[in-house]
Amino acid sequence: MTDATHLDVLIVGAGLSGIDAAVHISQAFPSKNYALLEQRSELGGTWSLFKYPGIRSDSDMYTLGFGFRPWTGKDAIGDGADILQYLKETATEYGVDQKIRYNRKATKYSWSTEDKRWTVTVENTETGATETLTASFLFSTSGYYNYDAGYTPDWPGFQDFKGQVIHPQAWPEDLDYTGKRVVVIGSGATAVTLIPSMAREAGHVTMLQRTPTWIVSQPKIDPVAQTLKKTLPAAVAAKAIHARYAAITIGFYEFCIRNPRAARAILKRWAKIHLPKDFDYDTHLTAPYDPWQQRLCVVPGADLFKAIHSHKVDIVTDHIEQFTETGILLKSGKVLEADIVVTATGLDVVAMGKAEIEVDGEKVDLGKSFTYKALMLSDIPNFAFVIGYSNASWTLKADLVCQYVVRLLEHMDETNTAVVTPRINGELEPQQLFGGLQSGYLARAEGKLPVAGDRDPWRLKHNWYFDKKFLRKSKVDDGVLEFH
Repeated sequence: MTDATHLDVLIVGAGLSGIDAAVHISQAFPSKNYALLEQRSELGGTWSLFKYPGIRSDSDMYTLGFGFRPWTGKDAIGDGADILQYLKETATEYGVDQKIRYNRKATKYSWSTEDKRWTVTVENTETGATETLTASFLFSTSGYYNYDAGYTPDWPGFQDFKGQVIHPQAWPEDLDYTGKRVVVIGSGATAVTLIPSMAREAGHVTMLQRTPTWIVSQPKIDPVAQTLKKTLPAAVAAKAIHARYAAITIGFYEFCIRNPRAARAILKRWAKIHLPKDFDYDTHLTAPYDPWQQRLCVVPGADLFKAIHSHKVDIVTDHIEQFTETGILLKSGKVLEADIVVTATGLDVVAMGKAEIEVDGEKVDLGKSFTYKALMLSDIPNFAFVIGYSNASWTLKADLVCQYVVRLLEHMDETNTAVVTPRINGELEPQQLFGGLQSGYLARAEGKLPVAGDRDPWRLKHNWYFDKKFLRKSKVDDGVLEFH
């Protein structure tokens, strides 16, 4: 492992996006000096951090896997342990694991136009000591949520509850819930993942939700994918399966946006196949918004619906009045007795890993920055970031961003330019970075995250097919990027 204090490219975050970036950079530029900073002691990001029962991908693995190293597992929806192993194997195979500096948290990025480089303040998360690195190009791959803590509302009487309270982001390894009464508060991806897994050993699990979420079942093992793997050469099969899943995912999203009434009816029909005949679908699983105004939740093999059918799980749609010593009093007057309460209440969203950013001594307000092609920021030189799709696999976007950054750095090498900065010409109307999704964690993050614009190349299409052409084929020197 190199201990160089100046790097050609510094990648911040050794999760899925960071490994993706490192492989692209190292393969395209074998002579460039790069490193990854990782604030934790293990690579993998999300897949290393979260340890709750049943953790799995919420999009298919054939598009969540890297384009340069396709997923070969049998499961279309991957378990957390398998995904983490896949990331570790990828990092080892491409030598990325030797470039990671663990327990290093970037706390401040300072750009100097005079020096044409970033100065990065780094905290050692084990010792508290600080060090300084410099980098010609900075690549933030730290995602958009706070790794230190999740979001928990301040409910009345919360401190009075005598049982265990657990947030999925800080799951205790020794938790024994065998035969216990468990209440899981929330209706998002974490809740629908946790509940079927806990139901196998718990006495009973109640999913307590304020509002329902649209939920769709997807086969855990795809017979079509398995057939393609058996009948085609591996590389051809991987490409065909990837194309198939991209088309299905993006096609269904576009169908939902254009035909919300039909989408509602389809989701209801698919779910009711697996639910008890007396289950009140309209109350508990019909969301008050159209499909894809918030992210759809995926349940592999209909496991949540089957758990409800077994009567080990029920759903309560109500509001919390207050906690009691033994459970939760709801506004309807109903009391949920609980030994364990799991607060699957969402993420705390942060921008760029909470690092402070300065350009020539001026602090940058990220909430007022515009995203160029959803991968660079207005008026911030030599800086790129990865935020994946909200309506498809994260990696579909991450791969495209990494490919574009390679093109950008190649152009700079070819033209002997040291600095690139996106510049706004004229007025831009701010647009939400996640395309109008109404999720609570995004509403709480308003003003923290950069925004998109209302025209190209500042506008977001949220469509992989468009972005694939736009990021792979568009001219790098487009008159918006300023090179010098």
